[in-house]
Amino acid sequence: MPGPEQPSYTVPIARSAEAARAIRLMARVVMSEWGLQHLAGEAALLLSELVTNAVRHARGTPLRIQLTRQAEHTVYLAVVDYAPRRLPIPRVPNPDEDSGRGLYLVQAEAVRWGCDLLGAPAHPWGKRVWAVLEATTETTAR
Repeated sequence: MPGPEQPSYTVPIARSAEAARAIRLMARVVMSEWGLQHLAGEAALLLSELVTNAVRHARGTPLRIQLTRQAEHTVYLAVVDYAPRRLPIPRVPNPDEDSGRGLYLVQAEAVRWGCDLLGAPAHPWGKRVWAVLEATTETTAR
């Protein structure tokens, strides 16, 4: 979880078909503002996949998106939704499937990823699915 001194953006967004596109643009703008253009494509991809999963599987309208710069070349990305408190499970899709690769891509691109269940045990209200993106030496050389 990000600390208070780390640069961060947290924005609410409607759970809609257009959400992933808007978040890809936001990720690129924020990465550019932080001087991390070399992470823009990966950040946009990971957030887009997390948002798409929330749009597909959550309930309720709002989502909350968070981007935090944890270190010089490390970014924390998160999507909070109000879905039932089921943990997301990546799967390997069949080659002929049109969807189902979201968490597989997140798992492949992120240095770490996970899910935090939110709310008290007696009053669950959702989850935060997050990923940490870190530039490699060859990424920062671009």
